[in-house]
Amino acid sequence: MTAREPKRIAWNPTTGLIAAFIVCITLTSLVAMAPVDDVFHKWGLVTKGFFVMLITASLLTSKQRIHALIWVMVLSLAYFGIKGGGFTILHGGANRVEGPPDTPIGDNNALAAGLLVTVPLMNYLRMQSEHRIIRIALAGMIVLTLFSVVGSYSRGALIGLVAMTGFLWVKSKHKLVAAVVLPLLVGCVIAFMPPEWMDRMHTLQDAEATDSGQTRMAIWNVAWQMAVHRPLTGAEFMGPYYQDVVSRFVPGATQRAVHSIWFEVLGEHGFVTFFVWLGITVSGLVAAHRIIKSAAGKPELAWCVDLAKMSQVSVVAYCVAGSFLSLSYWEFYFTLLVAVAATHQYVREALGETAPGRRRGIALPPRLAIQGGAAIRGGAAMGAKARAGPAA
Repeated sequence: MTAREPKRIAWNPTTGLIAAFIVCITLTSLVAMAPVDDVFHKWGLVTKGFFVMLITASLLTSKQRIHALIWVMVLSLAYFGIKGGGFTILHGGANRVEGPPDTPIGDNNALAAGLLVTVPLMNYLRMQSEHRIIRIALAGMIVLTLFSVVGSYSRGALIGLVAMTGFLWVKSKHKLVAAVVLPLLVGCVIAFMPPEWMDRMHTLQDAEATDSGQTRMAIWNVAWQMAVHRPLTGAEFMGPYYQDVVSRFVPGATQRAVHSIWFEVLGEHGFVTFFVWLGITVSGLVAAHRIIKSAAGKPELAWCVDLAKMSQVSVVAYCVAGSFLSLSYWEFYFTLLVAVAATHQYVREALGETAPGRRRGIALPPRLAIQGGAAIRGGAAMGAKARAGPAA
């Protein structure tokens, strides 16, 4: 609050859609079908998280701040990745890894998905580090995090792991090496797990026949019916969690967590808010694509390209693993998209595509002008010795 730097909201497609999403969920919450206290409790949690993203976007005015934010995000989840990975190794994979209680990633499935989103960011930091010991430490962090992911016994996370690994290979600079290392690494981690883990993963072959698969599809149908019958508002926050609300749309269905980022937003807020929510991810992907396209081949912006590529891998991990769990409003993921949008703005200003400077701290060469035979730098006349050289 006391800093002298300008304090302005960093408006771009991503932050604009975040602001629109806050407005949308506020309007839908006013006509909620679930108990008001529970609705506005969840509304408060979600809106506060997304509002802080707007503040975060305004603070990302330099490479150092963007890079520091990624470090904070990675270390925040790496703690659980390292801890869970060590736990899995010490116990031979016999026990399930759980997340921190009373958080969006407290469930074993949500923790695994969150760690999958974080792994590409760990790799980004490894690529950017100039110190060999830091690169080795980050590589070890990735390995332990993968053990934590498989140690969660999450079937959705296994699907997300396969998708993330494949897309990570696509975005790799050294595809031949990655084609050997990535399958070998993932294969070794999976081979470490006990037969009980294998038996649970084999149920993916006939997911519709399992109790978990049937209950998921049942609540997905409930969420779809909520969106169809109330396309502008859905059943609002907490609608799928209350039996009397669920029974209004699908009699005989049972209330429960939706277990899908897509159907959760659809059921709780309807189609309009869903497309605004989806647009935040799309805007992040577009920003990442533009960074890669415009900054490719420019060494001073290589870090921007690396971050854009790894963020794309994180988006794939979130979308695939999130298809099987309720993690629709997870601040960590959307903060990453805010960082990508800030990086895109940084690239545009570095390439001179926008007017420099009211927000970004990019060092641009001072302008020289010739006026009356004298060289003028920034509007002030230069000394006599400097005058002859530039003028000539």
